[in-house]
Amino acid sequence: QVRLVESGGGSVQAGGSLKLSCAGSGYSIVNYCMGWFRQAPGKEREGVASIASDGITIYADSVKGRFTIAKDNTKNTLYLQMNSLKPEDTGMFYCAATQWLAGLEAGQYNYWGQGTQVTVSS
Repeated sequence: QVRLVESGGGSVQAGGSLKLSCAGSGYSIVNYCMGWFRQAPGKEREGVASIASDGITIYADSVKGRFTIAKDNTKNTLYLQMNSLKPEDTGMFYCAATQWLAGLEAGQYNYWGQGTQVTVSS
């Protein structure tokens, strides 16, 4: 049974940093495509970053140069380093996994965590 558990969210001021983690079990991250998604209140879930099994990464234009997605295969854990945070980054952050090649579309992923809240104040 695939299980994803996010952590690391919190409240920060604009310009600050946070590092999110997503601990996985029931599967091997080595063989999966992983993604981070963000959902602000009243808005649709949007893709922030993804990393394929071969390590190739994709970023949304809104976070390029500020966010870095990475994974530790030995710990079966996905990370999202977020720097220079802006108030518009506020939302619930979810990690997701799929056995197939995927990008930033939520419908491409079939396993999801419960989310971790990120709040950025101005």
